[in-house]
This record gives sequence, structure tokens and C-alpha cells, in this order.
Amino acid sequence: MYSAKVLEHLENPRNVGEIENASAIGKSTNPVCGDMLQLYLRLRDGRIESAGFLVQGCPPSIAAGSVLTELVTGMSVEDAGRMAPRDITTALESLPRNKEHCSVLAIDALRDALKLTP
Repeated sequence: MYSAKVLEHLENPRNVGEIENASAIGKSTNPVCGDMLQLYLRLRDGRIESAGFLVQGCPPSIAAGSVLTELVTGMSVEDAGRMAPRDITTALESLPRNKEHCSVLAIDALRDALKLTP
């Protein structure tokens, strides 16, 4: 049902937790299923220095938050702003059709965090 990459991120989620003194915080909620993701970013010189997340949701939401933090760490804010849900799905090797909303949840939290950054 889930790809090996989803299972890997589920069993060993990366960057779980709040980042103290985060430069940006983004939140996203799926109104249909109720999944919530909160993303914390520390920015320096136009780049994402570190990322952390908290999630309440299904296993693919946890995996999406985890892989998002890996993808954006070290990325420029500009490049991160161009990310799309398909980037999360691709990094996870696939998501079941009824769980593709989890990649949208992660990107919506990223966009929310980046909306106030210079």
C-alpha cells in the first residue's frame, strides 16, 4: 500500500519538533480529514537553515512532513516557494490516490511559513 520511502519516513521521521526561535512558522489543516501540520523554519541569508514539524494526522501526513523538512533544509527561500505537492509525492516515491492530500498539506504549511518572509 505505502512505498518503501513512506514507510521509512514513518518509522524514522526526521526533524520532528518545534524549532526554538524559528524565523517562520506555517500551519495547514485539511478541512476534510482534520490532519494538521505545523512547520518551523530557521532562515539565514535567504536560505532555510533548518526545518522542523509537528503533525496530527495519518501516516502519510507524518511522512510528508518529514520529507518536506529534508527537502527544504539548505534550499533558498525562493526555490522553496516554488515547490509543489508533486515534489513531496515524488520524494516519497508515491502516495495512494486517497492520500495525495498529505503532500498538499505539507506544501500549504510551507507556503504559509514563507508568506511573511522577506
